[in-house]
Amino acid sequence: MIPIAGQIVLCAFLLGLAFGGVVELSGFCTMGAISDAVLYGDWRRARSWMLAVAVAVAGTELLRMTTTFDPFQSMYLSPQLSWAGALIGGSMLGFGMMLSGGCVSRNLVRLGAGDLRSGVVLIVLGLFAYMTLHGLTAVVRIALERVTDLHLDAAGLRSQGLPELVPRLRGTAPGGLRDAMAIMFGAALVVLCLGSAAFRRSPRNILGGLGVGGAVVAGWWVSGVLCVDEFEPSRPVSLTFTAPVGNALVYLMTFTGARLDFGISAVAGTVTGAALASAATGGWSLQGFADLRDLVRNLAGAALMGSGGVLALGCTVGQGVTGLSTLALGSVLATGAFVLGGVAGVRFLERIA
Repeated sequence: MIPIAGQIVLCAFLLGLAFGGVVELSGFCTMGAISDAVLYGDWRRARSWMLAVAVAVAGTELLRMTTTFDPFQSMYLSPQLSWAGALIGGSMLGFGMMLSGGCVSRNLVRLGAGDLRSGVVLIVLGLFAYMTLHGLTAVVRIALERVTDLHLDAAGLRSQGLPELVPRLRGTAPGGLRDAMAIMFGAALVVLCLGSAAFRRSPRNILGGLGVGGAVVAGWWVSGVLCVDEFEPSRPVSLTFTAPVGNALVYLMTFTGARLDFGISAVAGTVTGAALASAATGGWSLQGFADLRDLVRNLAGAALMGSGGVLALGCTVGQGVTGLSTLALGSVLATGAFVLGGVAGVRFLERIA
């Protein structure tokens, strides 16, 4: 029988395989969603992102209600609110993904499809992510957290979840607000998505939203229900890519310097899934940098995404879908910062074009 640690690794790889294939086939991309909306007024990919969030929120709450999954054990609902990191790091990542032609997950998918530019971006991104986690720039991160983090547990709050914070601010008991808020938030996003005729006529974008949202829910189920180790309990996790890319690089270089875990396996699965999907559709091809200016722009974006993603505690999937599925305030702040940073990045590229 496969030990639980091995089961998690295998399930995460298979989940990444499906995620990479769906993203490659559907064109799901946060950077593209923001660019399309700002430059062309085309909101189809933005609605695909919203649909992914709706599915993730509804599915995560359903898991909480019907299984042993406890979202309050995840890092997203920690009572330590890193609001400054969410805003600063989220803005850095949003701006950086525009310079690098895609967020972290999108660059993994592009690498699988043969884009060597994304390989370089991911190496630099992983380096800066690991530096911000454990290296030189970690000093700055820790100092920022020490000065700005809010410790909500000091006020008697066990989490930063909106369903728990709102009643406290109003002086009322939480009751069943988490269920109600998840239903209302998810339903509102679905109505907003399906209210667009252009989106309804776009099965590709619908596939992307359903697939990405479903993959996040599947990740919670794997780590929080299916592969729980009672002897070595760990926090439930789902799809996120910034820190795992850094850990994956360390694992590739040292083999023993990083433990093969859910995140590293999901990274490997995503690249493999994208490669298989692109090969099956005839889209696999090697690509490189156009010129020195293209190289510099991508490297700058990679550095911003690596450091920013760690500061924000996740990427546009890690915070923008997985984190939002828990209705965490930090995830809301980070996602708003992704969008604002992305819009600023679009306008910057317009000026230097």
